[in-house]
Amino acid sequence: MSAARGDAIPLSLYLHLPWCVSKCPYCDFNSHPAGNDPPLERYVDALIAELDTEAIRAGGRPLVSVFLGGGTPSLFSGEQIGRLLEAVAARFTLPADAEITLEANPGTVERGRFAAYRAAGVNRVSLGAQSFDDASLAALGRIHTAAETRAAVEEARRAGLDNVNLDLMFALPGQSVAGALADTSAALALGPAHVSHYQLTLEPNTRFYHAPPPLPDAETAWQMQERCHEALAAAGYRRYEVSAFARPGRECRHNLNYWEFGDYLAAGAGAHGKITDPDGTVCRYARPASPRAWMEAALAGRAAEAVPVAAGDLAFEYLLNALRLTRGFATADFEARTGLGPAALEPGLSAARRRGLIGCGEGGDLRPTPLGMRFLNDLQALFLPSAGAAAE
Repeated sequence: MSAARGDAIPLSLYLHLPWCVSKCPYCDFNSHPAGNDPPLERYVDALIAELDTEAIRAGGRPLVSVFLGGGTPSLFSGEQIGRLLEAVAARFTLPADAEITLEANPGTVERGRFAAYRAAGVNRVSLGAQSFDDASLAALGRIHTAAETRAAVEEARRAGLDNVNLDLMFALPGQSVAGALADTSAALALGPAHVSHYQLTLEPNTRFYHAPPPLPDAETAWQMQERCHEALAAAGYRRYEVSAFARPGRECRHNLNYWEFGDYLAAGAGAHGKITDPDGTVCRYARPASPRAWMEAALAGRAAEAVPVAAGDLAFEYLLNALRLTRGFATADFEARTGLGPAALEPGLSAARRRGLIGCGEGGDLRPTPLGMRFLNDLQALFLPSAGAAAE
């Protein structure tokens, strides 16, 4: 068995900022309504305290990206984000070209705030547009309007932030194929560097799951996806991951590191990290989900324990990520990131080939076929440890 070396694997940093103005009815992320007086300053203090722990875990390895996600990070001021990123730069090797992304809700961006974020070191913004139809936005529980999304994009550009992602959802309550296409056209008219195009799904522990709205049927949703993907491709956006489209060179480096089974440090309430030790052992760790419980632990210096991933789960964990990429993966990368030999891909790989779900790309890389991309969950499930006997 070849051994993965942790110091050769790219390393990212995820910082979770958990508060939102209100909880969207479809959202199953660890996010919490902010209320009247969220402890934002104390939360930044706790994040900085936790960075000390994460710096030890990094062991001097440089960061390729930093991602401030939520929740709604744009509830935090430019000064607070600046203080946080200064603390990152003081504790980690952060190359000048590192990608630093901040998620933002168009309804929370005050005039001038993007300029403050840019001055703090942010060089990429991800805007939760979701739709450009105000009735759809209201049905989704969003606090912004289409006009506010357009204004936020303009504000970001004025601040010198041209690397902008727009999150866009389809198969919304009562939506038609024409409506989904209109949303895509409106997003493209703004010329973003990147578009994340997601289907609305009903996740457990959400209001929509317990009280489902009227959604398009599966065939209509498929037509929406195909037509919108065609429009994105025609506009010069390449689909590089199941839900991600980018202009050349504008792929999200942070998310690519997840999908390529890279390492990522994590700080903040409910944040999850993955780290590969120098001997090749792949470990995971998680923070308390409650913001207040997490702040107490972080300020007290209590570190999250990293637990090794069972060898029998490593192949599935790798493929759960890598099969999302349209270009797939090389078996050499699989071996380098997991420490496993190619035999660990069987019998799932043989079953996937028989079913026409996986094929060979350039240079012999393994990648999902169009059928495999459409039925990605079925393809990934073939590599579950418990699926071995059934795949034969």
